[in-house]
Amino acid sequence: MTTTTADQSPADGPSPVAEAFARLPRVVDLLAARAEEHDRDATFPYQGIEAVHEAGLLTLTVGRRFGGPGGSLAEIVRVLAQLGRGDASVAVVTAFTLLQHAEQARSGGWPAAGYRRLLTESRRGPALVNTLRAEPGHPAGLPATVARRDGDGWLITGRKTYCTGAEALAWMAVTARTDEPVPRIGTFLVRGDSAGIEVDPTWDQLGLRASASHDVLLDGVRVPTDLALGLGGRENPAAGAEAALTRAWHDLALAAVYLGVARAAQDWLVRFLNQRTPANLTEPLAALPRYRAALGEIEALLIGAEELVGGLAPRVDLAEPDAVARTGPAQLLASRAAISAVQQAVSLTGNPGLSRRHPLERYLRDVLSGRVHFAPDEAVLDAAGRSALDRGPARA
Repeated sequence: MTTTTADQSPADGPSPVAEAFARLPRVVDLLAARAEEHDRDATFPYQGIEAVHEAGLLTLTVGRRFGGPGGSLAEIVRVLAQLGRGDASVAVVTAFTLLQHAEQARSGGWPAAGYRRLLTESRRGPALVNTLRAEPGHPAGLPATVARRDGDGWLITGRKTYCTGAEALAWMAVTARTDEPVPRIGTFLVRGDSAGIEVDPTWDQLGLRASASHDVLLDGVRVPTDLALGLGGRENPAAGAEAALTRAWHDLALAAVYLGVARAAQDWLVRFLNQRTPANLTEPLAALPRYRAALGEIEALLIGAEELVGGLAPRVDLAEPDAVARTGPAQLLASRAAISAVQQAVSLTGNPGLSRRHPLERYLRDVLSGRVHFAPDEAVLDAAGRSALDRGPARA
């Protein structure tokens, strides 16, 4: 792929985005070589994250005004789909850091000094970032995590759950409520090595076992006033549109990861069908029309989902309202296609597909576990139904 920045012509040589794409195949091979080990032991893939960083992939969405490549959503979904083929856990951890940089490029929410520090750390090595929002057993509404004013800063206390990459995060964007008589909700930028932070290794899931999505406990963690975001209390007319864009990037970026996992499963299936010759046959399974048709069904599912995600992404880059509004249903359809594709591959292969000796069962566990990153199907479908009713004809 040849991509040039706004102030760079092809004659100037390949852009940083193009150079990162050129390094991508080697990174994917490295991730795939270590994925089984990290899955088996539930260990964090530090080497894989380092490879992603060294290839320039972890900072692809740093805005051009900050000296970065300014990677688009259309480019990022391609990157994440490939990383998903190598190791879904690495791809998911990478996705959340890319999404943070992309949001900063759009809205500039981080204070200048804080973001400069993050970029400096990113030049030295992998600087992972994620938003810590979910809380165990806590309903939607005011967060249970509390920010208490203390001199010229805030003290943050609470527990966050499903914190992807927890043990390796350089920065945590923690949502919390103030302890004021009328509580305000804000985002507090916390250094991952701050005093008062403890990572509770609770993540022992079926899939994405290397993602270190543990709980994070915060006990009086100090945050300077300038690193407390969104506490101004004034209405921002652009906030709604930016929140919708943030969700759209999240939907398509994470959907791309799981489509990559499904493609890895298909690759393994193709090799299996070409090599497997049962005792009662003289040719491999790939020679049988039934297996070719089943493989074609998987191919059709994935083509449709990839075209959907890949077609919406450049329109989201243009902030087209119709495209932004469609990413929820798009991720649902893409996720269903990815899950169905891997399940069909397992069904076609029988016992070998479920053996720990082969990666197909890991692909199945990973693609099923992707549901933790999306809104429940019922919520997505209810919103889509409401939208259809709103734009439909009035009752006669």
